[in-house]
Amino acid sequence: MTIIRLAAGAMLALALSGCVTTEAQYRAIDEERCRSYGFRAPGEAFSNCLLQLDLDRAADRRYRFDRFDASFGGPWGYGRRW
Repeated sequence: MTIIRLAAGAMLALALSGCVTTEAQYRAIDEERCRSYGFRAPGEAFSNCLLQLDLDRAADRRYRFDRFDASFGGPWGYGRRW
């Protein structure tokens, strides 16, 4: 039974690892988006476009984290409403 659980866990981990976007994939997506806006590499405008996309992604990540954290009443669990 232990071997079956271990195999099932390994298969689940392998399946979920394919759902992660790497930094290199984000970079390629961002570069393509900036090119679609008309910016050309290398250039200051292209770099600013990449920077803005990265900052937007970071802000979105912070917003999602804060929203998740607030639903549990804060980082230590104080102020739970249930």
